[in-house]
Amino acid sequence: MRVVVTGTPGTGKTSAVKALDTDFEVVHLNDLIRDEDLWEERDTERDSLVADFDAIRERLDGRDGEEDDQNLLVESHLAHNFEADKVVVLRCHPEELERRLTERGENEAKAKENAESEALDVILSEAVAEHGIENVYEIETTDRTPEAVADEIAAVIAGKREPSAGDVEYLDYL
Repeated sequence: MRVVVTGTPGTGKTSAVKALDTDFEVVHLNDLIRDEDLWEERDTERDSLVADFDAIRERLDGRDGEEDDQNLLVESHLAHNFEADKVVVLRCHPEELERRLTERGENEAKAKENAESEALDVILSEAVAEHGIENVYEIETTDRTPEAVADEIAAVIAGKREPSAGDVEYLDYL
């Protein structure tokens, strides 16, 4: 099985996955992109790498092709763009998201852009379009610890949680 944990930067993906007790092989996709040069160019204006989706797809497919029964969990704001059996989308109120991002050193414009993307459900919409509403699980993280979010992810993996997309809404932010 392949599970992806995705969401706007600042929603708590990395922290929740680190708190998750799982026997799945965990891939922090952003690290893989950097460490294995799976990018096409550097966007200097946005201070980010432009990911090479074909190279990433090839690398991920080669990774779980090694063992037929291997379970893989992929974490990144880009993870929903790749094959998955279950897609977990972490959500966070845009005001809190903006605060988290500026606290960790993002510039104000980038934090605001991410907050607006969260309010507009950009990643959730992309995940549903790519994988179907029946495979998407939305988890609200605003006032929750990484451990509580990890418990929700574990429930998704174990099949103890029904798909949910569209339950969280932040239009009041706009």
